[in-house]
Amino acid sequence: MKRMLCAAALSAATLAAALPAMAQAPYPNRPVKLVVGYPPGGPVDITARELAKVLSQSLGAQVVVDNRPGATGIVGNEVVAKSPPDGYTLVMAASPMVVHETLYEKLPYDTLRDFTFIGTIASAPLLLVAPPGSHATNVKELIAMAKAKPGALSYASPGTGSVNHLAAESLKTMSGIDAVHVPYKGAAPAETDVMGGRVAFMFDTIPSALPKVRAGQMRALAVTSSKRTSIAPDIPTVAEQGLPGFDAITWYGIMGPANLPPDIAARLNSELDKALQSPAFRERLTALGLEPMPGTPQQFMQFYRTETVKWGKVVKSSGAKAD
Repeated sequence: MKRMLCAAALSAATLAAALPAMAQAPYPNRPVKLVVGYPPGGPVDITARELAKVLSQSLGAQVVVDNRPGATGIVGNEVVAKSPPDGYTLVMAASPMVVHETLYEKLPYDTLRDFTFIGTIASAPLLLVAPPGSHATNVKELIAMAKAKPGALSYASPGTGSVNHLAAESLKTMSGIDAVHVPYKGAAPAETDVMGGRVAFMFDTIPSALPKVRAGQMRALAVTSSKRTSIAPDIPTVAEQGLPGFDAITWYGIMGPANLPPDIAARLNSELDKALQSPAFRERLTALGLEPMPGTPQQFMQFYRTETVKWGKVVKSSGAKAD
C-alpha cells in the first residue's frame, strides 16, 4: 500500500510539473494584433498592412491590423501601453511619437517606461517643394527670397506640431529667415495651395510629393535627410545646400507593452529583420517612398531618445502647441 501511495504521489507530482509546459504553447498560437493609431489608407496604415502580410507568413500566425485613430497616434499608443505584455498586441510606432513628448504637457503613457522597443522598420526624408513657377530653384534661392522680404513668405504644413511643420521651423532657425506658418487639416489641401502658388513652400512626404514633382505640378528643392535618398538621388539635400547638419526624417517601428518577455521580443525582432531582408518587401517599401531601417531594440531606444531631444528643442523654440 505504501509503495502504491508513493507511486501515485510521484505520478501526480510529475504530471503537475508537466502541466505548465503543456499549457504554454509556443508563441504565437493565435492572431497577433498590430495597432495603427491612424485611419486606414494613410502611409502608416499602408506600411503596417504590408508588414503584416510578411510577418503572418514568417510567424505562422495571422497578424491583423487594428486601426485606432485619434490624436495623431496617441489613442492607439495608449491601447497598446495598457495591454497585457504577451506579444499579441503590438503598435506601429511612428515619428510623431517623439514630437508628442514635448508638444503635449501630459501623455496617457510614458514611452520609455510603458513600452518594449522591438525594432525599427523604415524611414524616409521629407521633400522641400515650392510652386512650379517659384523664383526659387534651390534652397539658397529660397532663403534669399525670404531674407529679401522678411515675414512675407508663407509655408504650408498638414498641421501644427507635425514633422513637416517642425522641419520648416528648423529651416527658419538654421537659416535665420522669417516665414509665416499656414497649418492645414491634412497634406492634400496644403499641397493644393503649394501647386497653386498661394504659399511659398512646404515640406511634404516623398510618396505624395514626388509624383507631382515629376508631373511638373511642384518644384523639388531638396530632401531633408543627411544624405541623398536612393528613391530620388537627383535631388540634393538641404544640408549640402548651405545648411550642414539639417536632418529631418519620418520613421516607423514596432513596440509592445512594457515587460514583454525577452524571448518574445527577440523572436519579433528576428522576424522583423528577416522581413527587411526580403527582396519583395524591400521593393514594396521603396515603392512607398521608404528605405529599410533594420535595428536592434537597443538601437531603436537610443534612436528614439536622440530624436526626442532633437525635436523637443524645435518644438520649444517654435512655440508650437497641440491643436
